[in-house]
Amino acid sequence: MIVTTAAPPGVRRLAATLYGFAFLQDFVLLFPVYALLFSDTGLSIGQISSLFVVWSATSILLEVPSGAWADAVSRRLLLCLAPLLAGAGYALWVLAPSYPAFALGFVLWGAGGALGSGALEALVFTELDRLGAAGRYARTMGRARTAAVLGVLASIGLAGPVLAVGGYPAVGAASVLATLLAAAVATRFPEHRPARSAASEPAEEGDDLGWAATLRAGLAEARADPRVRGALLLVPAVAAVWGALDEYTPLLARDTGVAESTVPLLLLLVWAGVTVGGLLAAPAERLGTRGYAALLTVAAVALAAGAGLRHPAGFVLVGVAFCAFQLATVLADARLQARITGPGRATVTSVAGMATDLTIIAVYGGYALVAAVGGNRAAFVVAAVPYLLVAVVLLASRGGRRGGLGREPVAGRSGRPT
Repeated sequence: MIVTTAAPPGVRRLAATLYGFAFLQDFVLLFPVYALLFSDTGLSIGQISSLFVVWSATSILLEVPSGAWADAVSRRLLLCLAPLLAGAGYALWVLAPSYPAFALGFVLWGAGGALGSGALEALVFTELDRLGAAGRYARTMGRARTAAVLGVLASIGLAGPVLAVGGYPAVGAASVLATLLAAAVATRFPEHRPARSAASEPAEEGDDLGWAATLRAGLAEARADPRVRGALLLVPAVAAVWGALDEYTPLLARDTGVAESTVPLLLLLVWAGVTVGGLLAAPAERLGTRGYAALLTVAAVALAAGAGLRHPAGFVLVGVAFCAFQLATVLADARLQARITGPGRATVTSVAGMATDLTIIAVYGGYALVAAVGGNRAAFVVAAVPYLLVAVVLLASRGGRRGGLGREPVAGRSGRPT
């Protein structure tokens, strides 16, 4: 019989703050309609695509430097600033709708995303570890991802009515309000800076490493420790492909032959899968390499089969695939956090985030090439192949090297792999 223990008060407070923050960050009514705003302003498809490039480039350029800043200064501070920058961008979009304002808005949004990426994971893991609950990291972050999905679903449900009543200004105002509330919630995050040992602290510096030293320490750990490096590479290998495919699911849904009005209903199956995947992190957090490889294999097969059916019923399988992808992503992040031991936790996490962003851009290009020849169905089927390859590599590494990803649990009680 499995005995579960109630979380200590400190863990419950941290979790509640995290879930509220995650929900509010994605409860942005502009998300479902900003492409319509751009189009109604007169932008061409090429101009809209260039805005996405500006957004991605900003995130990539600032990802690692902002992670080092979080490690050197304050992770909570960056989590407070992140939604404020995004909110400023949203305000620009509706107050001065034009290509320059949209581009600057994406720069601000990308900067805000970079500030929060790495800092959030590092803060949550560090605080759980301090409370002796590092083993709860996977389930906590899984539920946080579910809270974020619920924020997206709520924004989708409310965007239409609010747009009908007040137009883009009302949608923009609601979006900015959500970011202000997210920043206010972020001030409630506990933060205790990890102590530096005398051996790791430079004599000429004070109690904390500076930004440059923190950046070097984080990059050095990612480069020198093969366990950290392997866990870091697993994050983009798992997260990037399905993260890019999410943008194309409406096209796949339309290709099944349903009416335009039915497309959102099929997408709900996908979002439902993503929601369940986050909630499954707790029972799945001790999957070993074989179980994890099996999870990726099931996801790949379900994705290929669901997309290959070219029938609305196939979206049930696509939802199953996205459920497994979400779960695999949460577990990959948890494994990375458990293996980081140095002071540059947010820095190392940001390196994984940057690698994911770069891989997503590559997936966008690959998808366009395959879809141009074989259509969306073929592109989705091909996108399942990398997951099969990752599963094979994981099993090969386990067989060829004792330990590997083997039976190592995601995190032990002390926050270190056992």
